[in-house]
Amino acid sequence: MNPSDLLAPNNPLGFPAPYWFLVLFKVIGFLLHIIPMSLWYAGILIAMIMYLSKSENGRIFNRRLMSQMPIIVAAGVNLGIVPLLFTQVVYYKVFYPATILMAWFWFSIFILLIFAYYGIYLYASAYKNGGSSLPGWRVIVGWFSAILFILMGFIFTNAFSLMVNLKEWDNIWLKTQVAGAVLGIGHNLNDPTLIPRWLMMFGLAVMTTAAYAIFDANYFATNESDEYKSWVPRFALKLYFIGILIYAIFGSWYIFSSIDSESRVMMLSRPVSLITWMTALSPAVPFFFIFRQYNGIRSFFAFCTALFHLVVLALNSISRQVLQNIELYRYYNMADEKVNLQLSPLIIFLVLFVGLVVSLIYIVSRKNKH
Repeated sequence: MNPSDLLAPNNPLGFPAPYWFLVLFKVIGFLLHIIPMSLWYAGILIAMIMYLSKSENGRIFNRRLMSQMPIIVAAGVNLGIVPLLFTQVVYYKVFYPATILMAWFWFSIFILLIFAYYGIYLYASAYKNGGSSLPGWRVIVGWFSAILFILMGFIFTNAFSLMVNLKEWDNIWLKTQVAGAVLGIGHNLNDPTLIPRWLMMFGLAVMTTAAYAIFDANYFATNESDEYKSWVPRFALKLYFIGILIYAIFGSWYIFSSIDSESRVMMLSRPVSLITWMTALSPAVPFFFIFRQYNGIRSFFAFCTALFHLVVLALNSISRQVLQNIELYRYYNMADEKVNLQLSPLIIFLVLFVGLVVSLIYIVSRKNKH
């Protein structure tokens, strides 16, 4: 069967805005989402490990990050709506078939998120009365939430990798249908890109957690000891290095071994290769600024760490979008969709989007000052 025959039909209404506008805000939305997302994806696991390390400074890091986590999760979920909605608008031909094939796993994200979010609140609330030691059941809840967030990340990776793996759709349908009806229990585990893509993102999340530790210690940890502020850069340097290793190993596996040869050639050919190599090498810059703070946090270098790690995340967001377009272009061209401009909803969206970002920045800053 020709994979293109499995695409959803054209939307007779067309795109509500030009293709470039929709993709631009999909990338911007994903960039804003990936910052808090990384902190729950890898940060909670790291915080729980530091709690078990018996290091006093490690427990302070645990307390600081986990106390902020309810706000971080709320911000990440709200910001995640933006790229998800634009994905549904622009890539509806592949998004809906892919998520229908694995409908029950996709739907389970809402249930997992509810339990993980409540777990975070239960854990964070223990720090309201001070102290660094927690009862055992709260520690178990913290580990439970960490595992659930990692599992959700795997399901998301499964769904978005299945979006571009059209060759597998008919096989999944044949294995999971009854009288032609899809049961929604499919998965994309046979896709060679799934595991390296999932773990590459985990490495990126580890680096984000390290960069945030520097940012938090410099800008928000006003009541913490000088000993803790001296410990954070050394901890962040090791953590960022581990993140780079994970990112490099699984990113290389992803690009050089798992994606199809046609996509690989295009990603490594000019002019796209410039973005590819900048994305691969960019983590070296924040690592350098963290290294410069080995003997203590310095505000200028802390700012540069955060700024250039934001560039790392932006380059990854752009590269991911470029590769997604390359993988789908062989089946259809998204830019060929007709445009039925809906100006008033776009204006409302832009106003609300800016308001959302400003409100979240204000809420997070107020939360961290306390």
